Amino acid sequence: MTPREQRRGDKHSRRRLARLNAVQALYQLEHDAESPKIVVDEFLAHRIGAEMDGDQFKDSDKPLFEDIVLHTKERQEEIDLLIADALEKGRTPDRLEVVLLALLRAATYEFLGRVDMPAKLLIKEYVGIARTFFTGKEPALVNGVLDKIAKQVRAAEFE
Repeated sequence: MTPREQRRGDKHSRRRLARLNAVQALYQLEHDAESPKIVVDEFLAHRIGAEMDGDQFKDSDKPLFEDIVLHTKERQEEIDLLIADALEKGRTPDRLEVVLLALLRAATYEFLGRVDMPAKLLIKEYVGIARTFFTGKEPALVNGVLDKIAKQVRAAEFE
């Protein structure tokens, strides 16, 4: 592997880790009364790239992590409407498992607010993250929901 490929791979893994950490922070926010900024600061100070009990946590793209968490919470109402429209009839965001909902919210925010990232790449990234948490049908659900949302909010990318 060339040094350029190594740098690109490192950048990719740091972004993926930022997304994974964002899903975890959004999950935590569903259970805590803390503000999003406090949770972000806690992750940055004590988890991302930190050493804990002799284990070294990998570093991630911290600005991306912070952007996803803060803006997902800021736009949560708009995001939840998009998710609700993409779910099968009879399913609502509030009935989804909390990690699954956090993942869908983070990805939907990126479709809306991170137009520098191609929608197809984001779908692939978040389906991969879903496989980190789930072994059942959830990754397929994530793929289907995100595909519908991406085609709605980024239609030009799918023409």
